[in-house]
Amino acid sequence: MQCEDEWVSSSQQSEPPLSSSHTAPEAPNGADGRQPSTTQVIRLPRLALVAVGLLLLGTALPAVSWPAALGWLLILPILACIWVLRVRTVITPEAITARRFIGSDVIEWNSVQGLHFPNRRWARVVLTDKTEKSLPLVRFDLLPELAAASGGRITDPYAAAAADRARAEAEEAAEAEEAEHEDERAPENR
Repeated sequence: MQCEDEWVSSSQQSEPPLSSSHTAPEAPNGADGRQPSTTQVIRLPRLALVAVGLLLLGTALPAVSWPAALGWLLILPILACIWVLRVRTVITPEAITARRFIGSDVIEWNSVQGLHFPNRRWARVVLTDKTEKSLPLVRFDLLPELAAASGGRITDPYAAAAADRARAEAEEAAEAEEAEHEDERAPENR
């Protein structure tokens, strides 16, 4: 397309650019898509800071109107902000790091016996000495990501169930095919 003295590119490209800020980096093995990371960080989304801002607005009005009695309310948004920014669980092939509001634990994989998911709460790691430590923000639905980051130390129950289902379907198909072949042979024997 030409516009006066300059060539103008089409507004619709036939192919997307090879790389841009919106595409995943090319995988070293030539596979398409995002490659699994060896580190998994589980934390609250930064959007939770909007709720902290709303909490600040909600506590600022009473604190400003009667500072002598309600000024302490301004501590609540500060504590909530620290909690949102600090609390996380980091899982690497070497260890699990659990950062809490106060303190943190680094748990080596050789001291981990398993994971425990109490009723609708965060996961707890069971250590070889039978003690348990909580893993902040880790829920059962995050197990596939944990399994990928753990280097195989945590089993992905969803993948195991899918593999069992595929194996059962393959066995059923093999049995059906074998029964079909037997039915074909039966008339020949008569």
